[in-house]
Amino acid sequence: MWPKDVGIKAMEVYFPAQFVDQTELEKFDGVSAGKYTIGLGQSKMGFCNDREDINSLCLTVVHRLLDRYKINPQEIGRLEVGTETILDKSKSVKSCLMQLFEPSGNTDIEGIDTTNACYGGTAALFNAISWIESSAWDGRLAIVVAADNAVYAPGSARPTGGAGAIAMLVGPDAPLIFDRGLRASCMRHVYDFYKPDLRSEYPVVDGKLSIQCYLSSLDTCYQRYCEKAKAKTANHDITLSYFDAVLFHSPYCKLVQKSFARLALVDYVNSSKSKTVENHADLQKFSNIALEDTYFDRDVEKAFMTSSKNDFEKKTKPSLFIANQVGNMYTPSVYSGLVSFLIDKPIEALAGNKVGLFSYGSGLASSMYSLTIIKDIGADSSLRRLLTNLSYVKTELETRREVHPQEYTTILAAREKNCHVIPFEPQSSIDNMFPGTYYLIGVDEMYRRTYQRVPNLK
Repeated sequence: MWPKDVGIKAMEVYFPAQFVDQTELEKFDGVSAGKYTIGLGQSKMGFCNDREDINSLCLTVVHRLLDRYKINPQEIGRLEVGTETILDKSKSVKSCLMQLFEPSGNTDIEGIDTTNACYGGTAALFNAISWIESSAWDGRLAIVVAADNAVYAPGSARPTGGAGAIAMLVGPDAPLIFDRGLRASCMRHVYDFYKPDLRSEYPVVDGKLSIQCYLSSLDTCYQRYCEKAKAKTANHDITLSYFDAVLFHSPYCKLVQKSFARLALVDYVNSSKSKTVENHADLQKFSNIALEDTYFDRDVEKAFMTSSKNDFEKKTKPSLFIANQVGNMYTPSVYSGLVSFLIDKPIEALAGNKVGLFSYGSGLASSMYSLTIIKDIGADSSLRRLLTNLSYVKTELETRREVHPQEYTTILAAREKNCHVIPFEPQSSIDNMFPGTYYLIGVDEMYRRTYQRVPNLK
């Protein structure tokens, strides 16, 4: 018998306690005003100094999840990490996280790391759900961690960086229930964004190809999802109206708005083929276009961004709050969108919502799937507890320290210089870190890393 209502029972999000303002970065970089803020849709960008790395990000977010929800480490039977920020070609980040569970005597925890650009967190989440719905499940819960430090070489891609981590507790009787049998994927071999130089934190990026891959994968996943959903809903046509919210992986916020418009375009083309199209005189000239010819068609983009604007404002824009304030977290990106959506609305407006999600990782791997929010909004409901426990997010965003672009640039240059230096001792202050944050003490002559934790004052 299937476990009932498998999904996300708890969420914890973490981002570094410093940021650079995108308006100031525009001035510093000497680009036109609005290039990053309006063109990319970004306001602030979080980043790691030399005190934080992928291990510390994950240690912080998992320990905070355990603390905030009072989770007994012995309750966890699977722990999986999705990341593309790799410190070691052999030793997993998950193995580093085991130091949080060993003191309780629990070393019987399945799962390791999953890697494919920004898709790794989603793959880890799917693995956790599959474990709970399999014969291997022993009744315990799973934790899925998605975390990355997204940094770019100096140039046009640098303002699309970010950093952060999300931990999700997965199990039955969840307030956010994954829709069983409703998942569509698109996997292809492409060199749009990749990291072949293991000496560097920076990727190789083909920007135009990456956008084309993202949008074409979105087209494919959405149409395949709609076909599967239609089969489950007695041949009812599935369109954007099926969802109360649609969340996307967010390389930058402007691309998400274009992506929502893209789905409106797909709906329109499909309705034109089935002769059910509504009478939109201004869109009729697009009724017979081929989707693959429109990835960089400004007329199509503008027309459907305009026609879908009201729906975008309602169904997707609320999910971009953290992305706008922190930047692209990579693997946590779509899940930071979920957190943003949840903290934007009162519980009454969330109850019973159907939420569509699109996850994309270059190279490429992508999926569209959905979840349903439970209707129970009682005082003791699991949904209310989840929302209450996310109330810290806005406060922490507001209390971060702003860093001048010159200091930010100097910090990234130092990270680049010290990427594989041993022994290494970080120089950045820990004074402004959030309570409960893990930080790097040093790397010894055998590349072994040690960490401490800022006292948790809560």
